Amino acid sequence: MKIVDKINKALDDDRCFWSFEYFPPKTQQGVMNLYDRIERMCKLGPLFIDVTWRWGGRSSDLTLELCSNSQTVYGVEANMHMTCTNTNFGLIKEALEKAKDQGVQNVLALRGDLPDGTVEFDPSVGEFKYATDLVRYIRNTYGDYFCIAVAGYPEGCQGPEDVDRDIQYLKEKQDAGADIVVTQLFYDVDNFMAWVAKCRQAGITMPILPGIMPIQNYGGFKRMTELCRIGVPQEIWDRLEPIKDDDQAIKDYGIEVAVDMINKMKAGGVRGFHFYTINLERSTRLVLEKLNFVPAVSEVRPLPWNPSLSEKRAGENVRPIFWRNHARSYIKRTELWDEFPNGRWGDARSPAYGELIHGVQVRLPADQALCKWGTPESVGDVTSIFVRYCQGKLDSLPWSDTQLQAESSAIQDRLAQINGAGFLTINSQPSCNGAPSSDKVHGWGPSNGFVYKKAYLEFFVSPANMQALLRRLATAPTATYYAVNKAGELFTNCVEDSPNAVTWGVFPGKEILQPTIVERVSFLAWKDEAFDFWNAWSKVYAEESPASALLKGICSDWYLMNIVENNFQSHPESIFELFDGLGSQPTN
Repeated sequence: MKIVDKINKALDDDRCFWSFEYFPPKTQQGVMNLYDRIERMCKLGPLFIDVTWRWGGRSSDLTLELCSNSQTVYGVEANMHMTCTNTNFGLIKEALEKAKDQGVQNVLALRGDLPDGTVEFDPSVGEFKYATDLVRYIRNTYGDYFCIAVAGYPEGCQGPEDVDRDIQYLKEKQDAGADIVVTQLFYDVDNFMAWVAKCRQAGITMPILPGIMPIQNYGGFKRMTELCRIGVPQEIWDRLEPIKDDDQAIKDYGIEVAVDMINKMKAGGVRGFHFYTINLERSTRLVLEKLNFVPAVSEVRPLPWNPSLSEKRAGENVRPIFWRNHARSYIKRTELWDEFPNGRWGDARSPAYGELIHGVQVRLPADQALCKWGTPESVGDVTSIFVRYCQGKLDSLPWSDTQLQAESSAIQDRLAQINGAGFLTINSQPSCNGAPSSDKVHGWGPSNGFVYKKAYLEFFVSPANMQALLRRLATAPTATYYAVNKAGELFTNCVEDSPNAVTWGVFPGKEILQPTIVERVSFLAWKDEAFDFWNAWSKVYAEESPASALLKGICSDWYLMNIVENNFQSHPESIFELFDGLGSQPTN
């Protein structure tokens, strides 16, 4: 979808909105970390994100990959930067064709900085001299397919003396086909508001989004404002000077400045705000929280998982619960399906999952993984790591890059308890009997609806503990389970292969939605991935080390098991009663 349409809808509703900018990291580890950050920050409800590219198109493929995956995996509209300076025409044409093929409809057209201190345009390297030329080419070639954003400079591109001339150029960009304006960062709100008024007087009618960059540290702020020739009110310098060596105090003050700026602009009628995140999360999140810019649950969670914006997956509204923390993998392994489940999980689904081409990997560098998880040399050590995660003392495991989901806070103590007994959980949800769809913890879907969930646990378990649990399950008529080891030996009490809905919602004027299911074929596809994380974790340690041998041994000997308590009307902890008195930690 074109972001100008979403912006105009928000403006028509007189509703505030915000967007985030990221840049492509230079390492693969940095890319993986950025994906995790984008996924987390999507919960803050951005109207869109955008991704820069390096001059000359040096990051064009990665920029497009980040944009495409953000739309397909995380369900957020993405805006792809494109600079024309020193960028070969063929590269621009190829990038635009790829963007169109992958469903990216939004482009931020920029001239870009001239490299290596050059001051003159070199026509032998790039065919477009100005951003206006690029805008005109995109509009003439692709018609209305792309929403074209352009840059605005409240303090002039090169300095204050350029302001009036830059406004004239901005009008030319609008006439060439541009749709929206995103401004350079600034800190003088009065100057920005006056600049917007001059733009309107010049006939510029495009929505104008002010660029906000929360201050992160003194040195970086000073360099950035000097590089961009940004005027900073003396009051800000006066407040920064006494704390310039205290990075945390600088960050806290930067949040205060951003909040004050946005409140002032909001009072002046501005409704959209574009955050230059510099790939950081905390300051942007705290600014939004302090402004009480909290998106409606229906906007952030139309389903319990992020719906894809891929045209091919339009209408998809059912997924297995197993990939809850691994959406990218699920998208990749199902990308060749002809159709995607809509309304029910059944014949619409193709019969096979794609293979794991590159396997799984621990997201942390080895030194950080060692610092966080230590060097386990016994099952008790591994158990302790899982318990600390459940207690909130660790923020990640190999199977999950984030802390426990908010809904699991109600069962946090019980999760820690069964992990301590040797049932190592990697996925869970408590039961829920008719919570409002607007509920901040359990809610999802359209307004005025009600959501329901069955209690669900997924965990690794030793053979001895599993046998004891199976005997207990034989006396639990409302519980169903699957258990499988790496070799594929399967235990289950499900007499049919029919999908079991574990989440559903009832909404006014709609059929009942069942977006999350447990199902045998999907579980057996997921188990290869789940077990592979043990091997990936083992690679943090030396090949022949006790820690590596321990983790590989768990991978080869233990079982992956899931249990559904189908009585959703029972209290949220009822599923844990199956584990009371069970559990042991086998010696190595």
